[in-house]
Amino acid sequence: MNQRAGIIVTGIVQGVYFRYNTRKKAYDFGLKGWVRNLSDGTVEIVCEGEKERIEQFVTWCRRGPEGAHVEQVDVDWKDPTGEFDDFRILY
Repeated sequence: MNQRAGIIVTGIVQGVYFRYNTRKKAYDFGLKGWVRNLSDGTVEIVCEGEKERIEQFVTWCRRGPEGAHVEQVDVDWKDPTGEFDDFRILY
């Protein structure tokens, strides 16, 4: 069953290739959506896919790529909209 998750990642998560690696992991898990940096230093992710795969993706987000220091990951579950065709980095 597909789900939608809004994810906010807090910590040292900008300037460490977090968005690039997030896109790569999202592809690995078959997720669609986007990732972007926010002005407060956090990273925002919106993704859709199978709930189990999103949960695995969130587990990865709690570690992040090498160089990141993740302090907190907040997940907001919603119903999927089916609006995404792929996974993108937004600027």
